[in-house]
Amino acid sequence: MKRRLWKIWLVLALLAGAAVWYTDRPPLSTVGRVAFDRKLAIPPLAPSTVVDGFRTFDLTAAGGVTDFGHGGTRTAGYNGTYLGPTLRVKRGERIRVRVRNDLEQDSTVHWHGAILPAAVDGGPHRPIRAGRTADMRWTVDQPAATLWYHPHPDGHTEDQVMRGLAGMFLIDDDDPRTAGLPHEYGVDDLPVIVQDREFDRRGQFRTRPDFSSDIGVLGDTLLVNGVIGPYREVRTSLVRLRLLNGSAGRPYEFGLVSDHEAGDRGFQVISTDGGLLAAPVARTRIRLAAGERADIVVPVRPGERLTLRSLAPSPGENLLVRRFEGGMDSFDVLELRAAATLTPSPPLPPVLSDLPPPDPTGAAHERSFEFYQRTINDKSMDMHRTDLVAVAGTREIWTVHSTHLMPHIFHLHGQRFRVLDVDGDPPPAELAGWKDTINLPMGVRFRLLVEFSGNADENTPYMYHCHVLRHEVEGMMGQFLVVAPGREKYAAIRHHQ
Repeated sequence: MKRRLWKIWLVLALLAGAAVWYTDRPPLSTVGRVAFDRKLAIPPLAPSTVVDGFRTFDLTAAGGVTDFGHGGTRTAGYNGTYLGPTLRVKRGERIRVRVRNDLEQDSTVHWHGAILPAAVDGGPHRPIRAGRTADMRWTVDQPAATLWYHPHPDGHTEDQVMRGLAGMFLIDDDDPRTAGLPHEYGVDDLPVIVQDREFDRRGQFRTRPDFSSDIGVLGDTLLVNGVIGPYREVRTSLVRLRLLNGSAGRPYEFGLVSDHEAGDRGFQVISTDGGLLAAPVARTRIRLAAGERADIVVPVRPGERLTLRSLAPSPGENLLVRRFEGGMDSFDVLELRAAATLTPSPPLPPVLSDLPPPDPTGAAHERSFEFYQRTINDKSMDMHRTDLVAVAGTREIWTVHSTHLMPHIFHLHGQRFRVLDVDGDPPPAELAGWKDTINLPMGVRFRLLVEFSGNADENTPYMYHCHVLRHEVEGMMGQFLVVAPGREKYAAIRHHQ
């Protein structure tokens, strides 16, 4: 009996010791440890042709093998083995994207941030079967913005995005006020797709999360445009970085440091999810949750080296988030190497866009959405249930908030919104523009003015969901119809709202 008790106490002591070690281990940090010895890859611009008035692109989703320096890693990409080309279009163009699925399972292509009909939004209701091709057509009807695309199939979004299926989708317009912004793709206008990954002993992506993580795999290695430890040579005095948090759940708080000066290098935020802000916003840090984007313009000095860095993105959140969900981790992301002589860039314009304060007057409805565990308003995703019906061309006030300790992120398909207030206070300047994705710290209420486009469709829903991809896959998602005026009651009855 004494021997048995001794063994039990020994096991308990070992478990307690392991728990203390686990909770006391230092946060992950790669600051000062990245060699920056590989050139940053720039995703190629997707070629296109004009056929019957449509600018036409071709994408093929397929598996492959990519060498990240760990041997051959099984990956997936569009028109390649990892990530995809950048689609660049102009406002007003009619575009057509032919997507072939050469994967071994169903897939879709969701145009994250695009204002477009539900039938081509790329949600789970319209899967592209293995071996088949989807033909997507729409007219680009939104201002200049940095968007992206990725899969959104039922039950497989996290897996397919983690394998590498993602790419940039850029919209340009002809506003003369912004003609002088850095705009030469790959020269002074750089896409920066940031993703975290962890490699196992065989050089494969780890897909099962640590038992303590509620948001999926938190990688210890960053890929930037698919490259580990990249650098980029720059030759202009201003450089535009189109930052995309392409991770499955990890947050980042980006800043810049120079080898020529102490402290953080300031930059100007010119655009967020849905397009340009009213005016440049001076910042030294900007936080991006998974799925969010921001365009920043960085001043560069001759001969210096600037490091894009992410530091402790969740200082104001609870200890569990900070300790176990990446909120205390820090990374060196990308090195910019300035030439000895730089080409002067035009100064930033003081006005970037017409963006009056959001006016909630005349909102058609007010709705509230509570995020908790894996539910929204106590409901898990049901492909056969319509959660709400909105009318095309109207606006609604949505209050979104999380009552869960762990992180959640709100994303809205096919529409855009403005932040009216955050816990009753005006939003910070970097959240004052058009958005489609927003981080939800626990207990913080965001009132959003949602603008529903004129793309009415009684048969195909759009989605709203948590953009922590593991949460989405596990059911933290709802769906809504946008219908023509006078059809909302019929649609609600027909789809069993």
